[in-house]
Amino acid sequence: MCYLVGMNIREEIQALKRQRNAVILAHNYQPGEVQDIADFTGDSLELARKAAAVNEDVVVFCGVHFMAETAAILNPGKTVLLPTPDAGCPMADMITGDQLRELKAKHPGAKVLCYVNSTAEVKAQSDCCVTSSNALDVARSYPPEQEIIFVPDQHLGAFTVEQTGRTFILWPGFCPTHAWMTGAHIAGARAAHPGAPVLVHPECPKAVRDAADHVLSTGGMCRHIRTRTEPVFIIGTETGILHRLRNENPGKTFVPLLEAAVCPNMKKTTLEKVLWSLRDNQTVVTLPEAIALPARRAIEAMLAV
Repeated sequence: MCYLVGMNIREEIQALKRQRNAVILAHNYQPGEVQDIADFTGDSLELARKAAAVNEDVVVFCGVHFMAETAAILNPGKTVLLPTPDAGCPMADMITGDQLRELKAKHPGAKVLCYVNSTAEVKAQSDCCVTSSNALDVARSYPPEQEIIFVPDQHLGAFTVEQTGRTFILWPGFCPTHAWMTGAHIAGARAAHPGAPVLVHPECPKAVRDAADHVLSTGGMCRHIRTRTEPVFIIGTETGILHRLRNENPGKTFVPLLEAAVCPNMKKTTLEKVLWSLRDNQTVVTLPEAIALPARRAIEAMLAV
């Protein structure tokens, strides 16, 4: 495909997108300029739902590898492109399919719930996926006496246990970006911004969740803030969400709980990489059917709840 001369990079992306009948999806943690050229920006659940319903031939996924895998699993007849093939997820890498198989062998009657922040191989070993938006609803869909293995995020798993009263077998995985946050950060933010509500992600450690006013997914934060009248909000999650919050709520102020809460993998996407991805058909995400089919069942089980 020829390079488009005389256009700025955003115009080139839009022209190539039309030529290829493509749609651009971006996670809330992506850089602001990437969110701005996306057709849809959302959290993991919103993106999974959107990916399951796209009509375009090509899906450009601005996120990390497991997210593009999920889009490819849900769209076996479409081309899914990941502009940053080296953008991984440390949490997803904290458990392998073999490790999950070994854990299941020790608990033969257990159902497996896996956070969507996991590899396709782990999803293929699971009964149902969850996101931070719907983990509580999915957990409540099982009988109270059902033994449940929850992987890989111990913090989202513990939060789900606290809210539902269920008993989980938790895998000791975590998100390094959220694990940096502490109760002392919340105390300092409240002192600097008296009266401002604190919203944190359920991937945060328990001390942070307990000290916050609300524990919400990034999509949940966006919906909650739209209904509120407070002028200032303290946001405890990856700082990429602040771009969307500021765009959607121009009269409100958003303060990061921790300025350093930046996921280096989420920030690998650039406009140039999106352009090159569309132009050169890079990088196509594919999965063997032996993994994609059972992983699809787990994702579809989540979407059905």
